[in-house]
Amino acid sequence: MSDSPVEDERVVRHFRQILIWPLQLMPLREDAQIQNHWELLEQPSPDNPWREVADEFTDDPHAFQERHYSEFVTFLPFVQRMLYGEGKGRTTTPGESPIRMFRRNDVAALRVTYPGDGAVLTFKVAHVDLYFFYDLDVVLLVVEVGANDLSFARAHETLHSLGRSYPTYWTPEGLGGHCPRLIECLDAAGTVLAASDFGNRAKYLSYACRFRSPCISSHWEFLLNPMVLHHSDRKGAIRYRLVEYHRMPLCGYLSLDDPRSLTRADFVRLAFVTPPGPSDRLPFGERELYEFEYRYCLDRYWNTAGPDRAGTRVLCSGESFLMVTDTTDTSFVTGGPSLLEQFRHQYFLVFLLPHLHKAAMFMLSDRLLRALNRLDIQNPEAVRRFKRDIRALKEIFLRFTHRYWVHEVSDQTLAKGLYRLCNEHLGTERLYTELRDEIEEMNRYLDSDSLRRQANTVLRLTVVTIFGLIGTIATGFLGMNLFAAAETSAARKLAYFGLVFVPVLGLTLYTIVKSKRLSDFLDALSDERLPLKAKFGAFAAVWRKSP
Repeated sequence: MSDSPVEDERVVRHFRQILIWPLQLMPLREDAQIQNHWELLEQPSPDNPWREVADEFTDDPHAFQERHYSEFVTFLPFVQRMLYGEGKGRTTTPGESPIRMFRRNDVAALRVTYPGDGAVLTFKVAHVDLYFFYDLDVVLLVVEVGANDLSFARAHETLHSLGRSYPTYWTPEGLGGHCPRLIECLDAAGTVLAASDFGNRAKYLSYACRFRSPCISSHWEFLLNPMVLHHSDRKGAIRYRLVEYHRMPLCGYLSLDDPRSLTRADFVRLAFVTPPGPSDRLPFGERELYEFEYRYCLDRYWNTAGPDRAGTRVLCSGESFLMVTDTTDTSFVTGGPSLLEQFRHQYFLVFLLPHLHKAAMFMLSDRLLRALNRLDIQNPEAVRRFKRDIRALKEIFLRFTHRYWVHEVSDQTLAKGLYRLCNEHLGTERLYTELRDEIEEMNRYLDSDSLRRQANTVLRLTVVTIFGLIGTIATGFLGMNLFAAAETSAARKLAYFGLVFVPVLGLTLYTIVKSKRLSDFLDALSDERLPLKAKFGAFAAVWRKSP
């Protein structure tokens, strides 16, 4: 299939694409559970373009817009407190949101050169943001771009190819597979700040060979600067590693004059973000798409017949969320409390939360695997460190559950349905259950191992006590003194003490060494079913050498 879009007269009057790229942050300090990576970005420096975004939910009622209110009331109260924190109200110290957002304003546009026909389009950049989350070693890079009056095929190709972190193969011409020919980051004056290098095959092969990890394109490295890849040779205090597939999760907004001109095949390709193709041919088998409308579409506001406008169709496959709307109502593409604003804010957040959950669980699973890889059961210090790591993971997981994990985010039909579809297709419930069970099983094992060690210690002390009791009774019967040393000198008394202390200490230590075999002998001695010969055999086994 050709990489160039087919000829298409259908026009997307307004196009938006929001890329959400979850990344795992490497710990700054191995001995700390809570890292607060964003504190390093708060420090201004020439190579740090990021600035923290102040809370839009200001305390000034005159600055609080209707859009803010519409976004806020979309969510249930406990989700509101997680996303926005709590206002001062009657108290003087508001509860802060666990989400910290940083933004860079130097990138004004992305210029994309497409393969095949070599067409060049420039997309305006609305935002380039980093979302940090308190107590989670996860960051989300969010890039929002927009344009007007694109052909449907070109808009579809942009959805399919723009959010590629690295190529998975190369064409015979040396171009990165499923990637644009070139992506350039431009400033407000049109100066190129960074450019992609999808065609640099040697770079990606060498990196994967050295580190067993994929490299990313140079323009993404630029956007994330001063953060650096975990295995990179570049210096950087904040290091990250990939947790997702090479295609970034995305939100898409397409406004057309007549959305009903899109065929079922078009909607299938949009939902799964496949390459553009013929509108009259499905990309998959009919049996595979038997329940497509039920499993991937929200059609509450979609009108397929009659003279009325088509309305809005929502598509969600987990890795993608798209809104296809009708431009008949101009409020769909203008500012203010419109569907476009709802898409950019509340529905974007609804889609973001499941991807945060998925990235957090991948991060915790990776840390569990690293703890297992570092375990050396022959090294006592490594065993103790492993126990500390597992208990720390248990604590982090519990805090994640109570702070971020939610089964419902809204009672509004569209937001509720979108969150349900996204969770179902991402499998977050299953991932959560599997991770919880893994951590619980490991924690239970450590608890049972601690109880076993305590039981062994108590058993050994009991054996020592039993055998020590024999000597105690024999030497202390009726308070008898074997030697009348009450009137002797202090030196003689000290000598007697040493003559008794050293053998008793040696006997006690020897008893502890043999305590396990002595406990087996006591078990055999107390078993009335064993013959006398077997009991003597158990006694003789105390001094028998191990095979």
